[in-house]
Amino acid sequence: MSNTPVVDSHHHFWEIDKFDYSWMPEGSPLAVDYGPGHLKPLINAAGVDYTVVVQAVSSPDEARWLLELAEQHEFIAGVVGWVDLTDPDVGYTLDELQRSKYLKGVRHIWEGEDDPGWIVNSGAINGLKELVTRNLTFDFLAKPPNLPFIPQVMDHVPDLRAVVDHIAKPLIADHLVEPWLTDMRKVASINGIHCKISGMITEADHQNWTEDDLRPYVHHVLGLYGQDRLMFGTDWPVCTLAGEYMDVTSTVQNILASLSPDAKADVFGGTATRFYDLVL
Repeated sequence: MSNTPVVDSHHHFWEIDKFDYSWMPEGSPLAVDYGPGHLKPLINAAGVDYTVVVQAVSSPDEARWLLELAEQHEFIAGVVGWVDLTDPDVGYTLDELQRSKYLKGVRHIWEGEDDPGWIVNSGAINGLKELVTRNLTFDFLAKPPNLPFIPQVMDHVPDLRAVVDHIAKPLIADHLVEPWLTDMRKVASINGIHCKISGMITEADHQNWTEDDLRPYVHHVLGLYGQDRLMFGTDWPVCTLAGEYMDVTSTVQNILASLSPDAKADVFGGTATRFYDLVL
């Protein structure tokens, strides 16, 4: 691979007593603290140089905490936080958060909304327009039912720099491709939209997944987005429900082994660095 730094474009930290992680099922093995001290030896072993930490709670307080962690740990190159995109005064919150150079973007837990079209129907469009004026990115946390609404969002906010998290969580465990592929093709046709090769093993059979289960989906998004709009991420520690950090990293490396060195450099670092405007 080239001299391009390797970037894990998507992982989380949490402290269970600090915020409300009600999305975790009761008794979940995820319901323990995961912090920079846990991640650092894992990225060292996997050959990852820098990371982007992504919100796990719908709270600006969590964003403030993640920004503090980025100030303290050199390997954290960027933060994707949460703000209330439906708040007419969201600019004031962003004013404060952008005092940190590490705030790179915003995410909302869209997949958890009852209305699959929430992002169009909730007033969030004005918040997305605010992100554009500030050169901030947006992570689409979408599942297949959400995908048809992304072109509508982009019609309203054509200059939004956006990325689809976790290849939009197709039903890998059921080996289903449609309608995910048809809808993903429409999304990928929109300039400026990127995609994260992340979060796949938790959509597969947790106990019995193989590289071959993931391979068709990775090849589909590679064909749709190309190397310069794809970025690798681990979704750690959520991934630990189905595998370890190194399992995720080596699996994606194996699936993409036939790519050219320049293409690998894009997927494993260059794309994330450009998209999030990381200073490494």
